[in-house]
Amino acid sequence: MPGTGAARVLLAWVLLALPPSLAQPQPSGRRWVTEKEARFDTTYADWVGADLINIYAFNHSVRRNRTEGVRVSVNVLSDHKDLPVLFVVRQKEAVVSFQVPLILRGLYQRKYAYQEVSRTLCQPQTKAEVETQHFYVDVSTLSLNASYQLRVTRVENFVLRTNERFSFNATAAQPQYFKYEFPEGLDSVIVKVTSAMAFPCSVISIQDILCPVYDLDNNVAFIGMYQTMTKKAAITVQKKDFPSNSFYVVVVVKTEDEACGGALPYYPLSKNASPDEPVDQHNRQKMLEVTVSPAITSEAYVSSMLFCLGIFLSFYVLTLLIACWESCRQQKRKGLLAAMDSPSLDTASLLGHARSIPDSFLGHAPYDSYGYGSFGECRAPSLPSLPVGGRPCHPPRLAVLAGNGSSGSTEGVTDSMGSAEVPYGYVGERSLENVAGRPRLDSLSSVEEDDYDTLADIDYDKNVIRTKQYLCVADLARKDKRVLRKKYQIYFWNIATIAVFYALPVIQLVITYQTVVNVTGNQDICYYNFLCAHPLGNLSAFNNILSNLGYVLLGLLFLLIILQREINYNRALMRNDTHALECGIPKHFGLFYAMGTALMMEGLLSACYHVCPNYTNFQFDTSFMYMIAGLCMLKLYQKRHPDINASAYSAYACLALVIFFSVVGVVFGKGNTAFWIVFSIIHIVATLLLSTQLYYMGRWKLDSGILRRILHVLYTDCVRQCSGPMYVDRMVLLVMGNIVNWSLAAYGLIVRPNDFASYLLAIGICNLLLYFAFYIIMKLRSGERIKLIPLLCIVGTSVVWGFALFFFFQGLSTWQKTPAESREHNRDCILLDFFDDHDIWHFLSSIAMFGSFLVLLTLDDDLDCVQRDKIYVF
Repeated sequence: MPGTGAARVLLAWVLLALPPSLAQPQPSGRRWVTEKEARFDTTYADWVGADLINIYAFNHSVRRNRTEGVRVSVNVLSDHKDLPVLFVVRQKEAVVSFQVPLILRGLYQRKYAYQEVSRTLCQPQTKAEVETQHFYVDVSTLSLNASYQLRVTRVENFVLRTNERFSFNATAAQPQYFKYEFPEGLDSVIVKVTSAMAFPCSVISIQDILCPVYDLDNNVAFIGMYQTMTKKAAITVQKKDFPSNSFYVVVVVKTEDEACGGALPYYPLSKNASPDEPVDQHNRQKMLEVTVSPAITSEAYVSSMLFCLGIFLSFYVLTLLIACWESCRQQKRKGLLAAMDSPSLDTASLLGHARSIPDSFLGHAPYDSYGYGSFGECRAPSLPSLPVGGRPCHPPRLAVLAGNGSSGSTEGVTDSMGSAEVPYGYVGERSLENVAGRPRLDSLSSVEEDDYDTLADIDYDKNVIRTKQYLCVADLARKDKRVLRKKYQIYFWNIATIAVFYALPVIQLVITYQTVVNVTGNQDICYYNFLCAHPLGNLSAFNNILSNLGYVLLGLLFLLIILQREINYNRALMRNDTHALECGIPKHFGLFYAMGTALMMEGLLSACYHVCPNYTNFQFDTSFMYMIAGLCMLKLYQKRHPDINASAYSAYACLALVIFFSVVGVVFGKGNTAFWIVFSIIHIVATLLLSTQLYYMGRWKLDSGILRRILHVLYTDCVRQCSGPMYVDRMVLLVMGNIVNWSLAAYGLIVRPNDFASYLLAIGICNLLLYFAFYIIMKLRSGERIKLIPLLCIVGTSVVWGFALFFFFQGLSTWQKTPAESREHNRDCILLDFFDDHDIWHFLSSIAMFGSFLVLLTLDDDLDCVQRDKIYVF
């Protein structure tokens, strides 16, 4: 009827005019299910609605000895974000389901929508030779009508082969994973994934052969081992960790780059869009290449450990050979001197004239060593009235200032048995007989700090001695040797106590770190060189730990050398050897023991740091480096200033402040202008205070009158009369030191380096090198010489330090960046396929530190037969 037709047209027009939400019919309650036999490599363009469910049935043959991957790819053409299409893949042992648009979340719960999704199906194992397996793809939606495309394909090269590269693409909604099976005889492999493009950020995961496979950004971290990646990633996989002797290599592209150090993009929202509206990332894909290569064998572990032990044990053998050689030379020397001895020669020696025994007759060069760490029969030196440098150590005005004009012995100067009436002046020509009969090894009873100066040392007396224009070692070696020995032994006992209390919680912490890495599989916790990280047991990078063995072994060897020297020195004191009593640089071994202990602790804590190197435990690796630098400077200063060297308590307190600033600088200093200003001011003020302390030998006070005294000195020396500095040599050193430190402070304030710990260590090393160079120059300028052993140590150590620093600056990883960015610096092993550049730095730096300690130990051996009032202080 015409009326009925008109009514239908009107109803259709009204329905079309209504909003979509009102016009959309609700499901009628009856659903149609269509099942289709489907084939691989065929694209099915179809539609599905609220009343229609499509099922695609696939079957394929599975062979026991051959694995084929199956990949399902879908693309939903309809734009119904609030009513997605659900795809369910039902397999024999697993079910995989996903919706399209696929919604993945990023930082701050941002939503990202993907219309094209591809998933690789988990492959169940089969025991039959050939088995036909069926799987079904169910498609459903609550939308009225949603069109889509479905395609199921076989994955080529699903099984990775050893040492064969394979390239592929991946996106956040189209992850990839491949299978690797361990061949016979191979127990460990390294999975390397590379890409020419840093972003988008991706994740590499190693998972066991289980269903389902976690291959999305929001679940890839659930099982297995994983690490983020920009351009490089490497994971060492051991066969013992996978019962099926095979594993999956899963590659997932993240929705955002923030985890890899990239910028967080800003997506502007339209006026009508909801803040919770998903964002379309369009074509966010990454081209990658994967290679599985064999790791090293157990024989390589054994050979590398033997190599490491052989290098450092060879130093023990070399030291033993040198000691035997020196012992033979000393025995031969004693026999020749005994044969040549006569009363006239002894009298001439005691009067200050050298024995006229030709060097050629004794069978050695004119400047040969007197003995490696022993006090043997030394030729008595000539004793001129001037020090080695030719400058008077006691100008005539000293007797007037001291209140005595007569010259006398040094009985009261060197022993606590002297009286206050003994004059401070020294004569150039004096006998050593008056000190030969005194016992030197008295009972080491507890002595208070106030008793350190064994004369009636009021402040005036100290000013008289320490403010002379030209000082000799005898002027600064007046305190009782027993007291000084106890004072410097405190250095060793303090650092030993610090080491115990420091090391125990460190070891516990790094074990916890390693356990967390092993349990969670998160390899972003530790900053290894993953291309050369060889696991052993629960340790992820055993090679980085093994290479620290040199610090421990060489530190122990140095302690043994010091022990031998101390035994020889004590024997010389027991037999009242005049050279041990009154000649050479005063022998104090406490600081040497502290240095050797610090070297051993550096090896232990560096090994702990490399168990899991990261941002939170960096100070484990650097704390004892600061201590070693500080102790070396203190030892160098102590050589000619034994009485006024810093106490152990003040020294370690200063080093504690350095470590405190190191931690604060790393945590708060990056890009913090206020911190750098404060630190630079503290650095400069500390430099000025230390310079004043060194220049005036401690004879100044920091009190309310300091400004008045500074103005007075400036007026008298610069305005009233222009006079140069009284202590020229000291002034030269301190001016150079201030220039260096002010320059370093300016550099830090302007550049603000990211690695504050290394910057602070550089300050200490620069000051140490400056002082050491000054010491060498002044030693040669004063007419002293450097003997063969210290000269060889200086040359060899300098060369080794040069090579060590070259390997140090290779920078194989850095916790200043994200883990993914750090891996861009990773490199392959370069020594025995086991050690990397940083391991070689450990080898060379331990040898260089040991050599540096030997330089400090033997540098002044040429003065062992020179009286202390003939040795110049600088």
